[in-house]
Amino acid sequence: MLSRRSVRIKVMQLLYMLNRDEQLAFPDLVKEYNDGIWKTYELYILHLYLLLKVAQYAEKDAANRAAKHLPTDEDKAFTPRLYKNPCTQSLANHTDFLNIVAKYKINENIDDDHIRSIYLAFADTPEYKTYLALPEPANEDHTKMLLELYRFLLSNDLFLEISEDHFNNWPDDESLVVGAIKKSLKAMPVSGEFYKEFEPSDETVREFGEQLLRKTCQEDRALFEQIEPTLKNWDADRVAVLDMIMLKMALCELLHFPTIPTKVTLNEFVEISKVYSTEKSKDFINGILDRLMKKLVKEEKIVKEGRGLVE
Repeated sequence: MLSRRSVRIKVMQLLYMLNRDEQLAFPDLVKEYNDGIWKTYELYILHLYLLLKVAQYAEKDAANRAAKHLPTDEDKAFTPRLYKNPCTQSLANHTDFLNIVAKYKINENIDDDHIRSIYLAFADTPEYKTYLALPEPANEDHTKMLLELYRFLLSNDLFLEISEDHFNNWPDDESLVVGAIKKSLKAMPVSGEFYKEFEPSDETVREFGEQLLRKTCQEDRALFEQIEPTLKNWDADRVAVLDMIMLKMALCELLHFPTIPTKVTLNEFVEISKVYSTEKSKDFINGILDRLMKKLVKEEKIVKEGRGLVE
């Protein structure tokens, strides 16, 4: 689930934290990094569990309707099919998934009133009412409804508030988590260790991310000394802190990660700068990295494994 771009962003944020607090020990930085990586996976589990809990409230809705003194025709026809269907039940009865929920203590931090409020808001949507009116829904219909529920959750202020309370940087990983949830829902009914696919991989987390963090820290001064001559009319002291961090990371990646194409490195940091830095940063970073690339290629300092990795 975790892409290299999201890892680069996490490393960048930690290096910025280090810049603000130079007393921060490197082992603490690595711990923050690993905690952040697993927090993304935990968020995936949280979203799946919240979706399950909202669907489960359909049972309570059915009981409330049945207890009415004068139930309407709609009340009489209501069934808790949002929860009582093979797709949702495959998650509700998945022992390993529920054990992971318990491991992260997610179930201990869910407010029943929040679940009720979210469900009642969703129950008022035309999509849900259309689903309830289906005479004999198939698994495809249940899956479609669960995807619709998740889309609704992503626009629900209370759901977003719960996500941010759990992980205040969650918008950084939103596209990853949303993509993983949709993939899981489309594969319903789930079975086996379906969640394993979305666990952080050692290759991305340690071999790439942790090494990028370590080497950028260790070679901070040397990286700066290679960047400074390419600044030309720019005063190094006036370069935005975040821009300098991205330049150092990009240079480190160019020099020490032989399997990553140079074009990928350059494009990734330009794209990251569009989101996290100033309006003019993308042009500045693109220009400096282009100069650095030409200089390093000329000096034969960039060594890549395989053809076409240096462009």
